[in-house]
Amino acid sequence: MELKFLASYFLVLLAIFYSYKEKLGIEKLIIINSIRAFIQLLILGYSLHFIFKLQNPVFLFLILLVMCLFATYTAQRRINLEYKGYEIAFLTITLSSFLVLFLLIGLNIIDIKPNQVIPIGGMIIGNALNTYTLFIDRLKSEIKNNIDIIEGFIALGATLKQALYFVSKQSIKSSLIPIVNNLQTVGIIWIPGVAVGMLLAGEKPFKVMGYQLTVMYMMLAVALFTAIFGYLFSYKYILRYTER
Repeated sequence: MELKFLASYFLVLLAIFYSYKEKLGIEKLIIINSIRAFIQLLILGYSLHFIFKLQNPVFLFLILLVMCLFATYTAQRRINLEYKGYEIAFLTITLSSFLVLFLLIGLNIIDIKPNQVIPIGGMIIGNALNTYTLFIDRLKSEIKNNIDIIEGFIALGATLKQALYFVSKQSIKSSLIPIVNNLQTVGIIWIPGVAVGMLLAGEKPFKVMGYQLTVMYMMLAVALFTAIFGYLFSYKYILRYTER
């Protein structure tokens, strides 16, 4: 029964076939990442059995820090900022993620328990990673497309931060589109995994709604903080990224 999920790999094979047929050049990436996902989730399944037994909060936050380091590595590989790329990614992802997590703890929404801190923290860090890569990628594109206007502002006496203001607004807005779309369609088109899992476990619908709203709101908050921190940490060096 447990091995039935392997049949779903047929969907991956479809993606590989299409990539090969249309010469997209991402067949190898799909194969490697699909196998990597299987291995990582297998390891996670066995690791959580031991992680959920941890009682010392220090160990829990160290695990989250390791997640942030891996997210930093992943983000840098995707967007490849050659100057202070790892530093900017780490500061942005870590600060935004821990800020939202500590707010949830401070507001007594979640407790410092392994079965709450680790899954919630993982969702927060994952969303911070996605937002960061979307934001930086869009910011680089906006600067390349508007470099003459930016240089004109600077020539007229504007600071770099002032000259980049209009492109930063567009980049932040674009990086928030996925979570805003989710907020708009949740419960009608998109049925989140948290809600499905709790309903299947027999929880009352009202309680399920409360948990899912918490998840959605924290995702919006971490996305916003990530975009803001990403800009604050990168704007002094962003022109270097667009010169290449």
